[in-house]
Amino acid sequence: MAIRFYKIKDEYGCFSNFSPHGFVSDGKYWATSEHYYQAQKFLAPELQEEVRILPSPMNAALFGRDKANPVRDDWEEIKDNVMRVAVLEKFRTNADIRATLLSTGNQEIIEATTDDYYWGCGNDGTGLNMLGKILMEVRTVLEEQC
Repeated sequence: MAIRFYKIKDEYGCFSNFSPHGFVSDGKYWATSEHYYQAQKFLAPELQEEVRILPSPMNAALFGRDKANPVRDDWEEIKDNVMRVAVLEKFRTNADIRATLLSTGNQEIIEATTDDYYWGCGNDGTGLNMLGKILMEVRTVLEEQC
């Protein structure tokens, strides 16, 4: 049976990039993995900092998706690895959610979103589910480290 997640208040909501589980990367504190991910879209340190200090992950997502902001040229090539860094650091840092992730054993993890066919499964289940795949990769890394 697969584990499905989306909303942060649900049982596996800590798997969401919007969950309030911060971490330090590159010497800076990131309130959520969404903040980190969206900030990495930009090469300009001032834009990264602007995203980092936004009050919510939704604000970070909206800023990162704003076409007026200059996204780095190599973003499509590096975005999966940026997500890997964010997810790994989030679960390394926060013991409670690390235990939740490890408790899933070998179950498939699916971001059950209807409108995202890259990070989630999409409305019809044909999405790539990259966030779910990265969570499963991170689970394996953490299992090997424990």
